[in-house]
Amino acid sequence: MERSKKVEDSKTIMTEMIMPDDTNPLGNLMGGNLMRWMDVAAGICAAKHAESHVATASVDNISFHLPIPLGSVITITATVTRAFNTSLEVFCNVVTAEITGLNERRSNQAYFTFVAVDENTLAPTKVPKLNPETEDEKMLYKGAIRRRELRLLLAGRIKASEATEIKELFQP
Repeated sequence: MERSKKVEDSKTIMTEMIMPDDTNPLGNLMGGNLMRWMDVAAGICAAKHAESHVATASVDNISFHLPIPLGSVITITATVTRAFNTSLEVFCNVVTAEITGLNERRSNQAYFTFVAVDENTLAPTKVPKLNPETEDEKMLYKGAIRRRELRLLLAGRIKASEATEIKELFQP
């Protein structure tokens, strides 16, 4: 029987306070620092699901909705949206708030793709399937196949004629 896991099994929550060394000259969090923290949270989530080491394969469109000022607290929530054969997609959502917890707002989000690897050979290794339970989890799960196909197309790993899930985007 093939192994499967729930989204909650690997959900990862990471909190950081924005300090002076994290900011740009305008006093806002530098985007590179945020991307690093998102990659760390997503990587932990992916490794927990895969039960192995993982390598970041791609990051889709990190959005920067709002500046994050010095002294803010960010909470990054990473959840697996779908597991394929040796890869998995993780959604990262970033919420920003004041140190008191007030004025909470969504500031950033991104999809990360990871490949599970054997720690000795670094060869890709099979990952457990994902069993989405809630309506939101099912919606993200369903959309992951289209996002994956678009990633493969943009990376030149498949041709537009080979696309099955997003073919309507390429037909008149």
